[in-house]
Amino acid sequence: MKKLMLCAAVAVLGFTTVNAQAIRFGAKAGVNFANLSGDDVENADGRTGLNAGLVAEIGITETFKVQPEVLYSQQGLQEDFQGGESKLKLDYINVPVMAKYYVAEGFALEAGPQFGFNISSKYEIQIEGQDGEELASTQSDVEDGVEAFDFGIGGGVSYTLPSGLFVQARYVHGLTSVYQGSNEGVFQDDLNNSNLSVSIGYFFN
Repeated sequence: MKKLMLCAAVAVLGFTTVNAQAIRFGAKAGVNFANLSGDDVENADGRTGLNAGLVAEIGITETFKVQPEVLYSQQGLQEDFQGGESKLKLDYINVPVMAKYYVAEGFALEAGPQFGFNISSKYEIQIEGQDGEELASTQSDVEDGVEAFDFGIGGGVSYTLPSGLFVQARYVHGLTSVYQGSNEGVFQDDLNNSNLSVSIGYFFN
């Protein structure tokens, strides 16, 4: 995995050196519709969260680009039970490196790897009364049971206006298990991140 990350970094650096005149920088923000995939959570609701960060588009040819990003991303899930709900809040710094192919003016298809670094993992339980009023809640850190690194594969579409404004939809599926071993009191199964995001952004140049 470290070799894969190194190769990606070298590739991006190489593109930057050769195509400095074809690089544009920007920022984006949007909404995540995140969940975990696995038998233990097949009936769980997803966590709606935020994503925001910086992007760069590196021109290789007129139609083929590479887009590395650095994003803050709120992920996890929510699961209802009789008398309350539980929430697993996983926050990441994600570094996707997407290959983009423009199939028409402004419209691009994208695919590539994503490298995620967990920065916060919290498990919350809320107990509710019959009228839905919150009676009690507790929150605990579960970082010791969550993998610090997450690797996934993503794909999506984007549309960029001549002004630099763009909209983007992307799905990323994690290939590494969220948990390292069993995290007692939460989930025992092999679970993977699953995230659909919709974002809007702007290229500055």
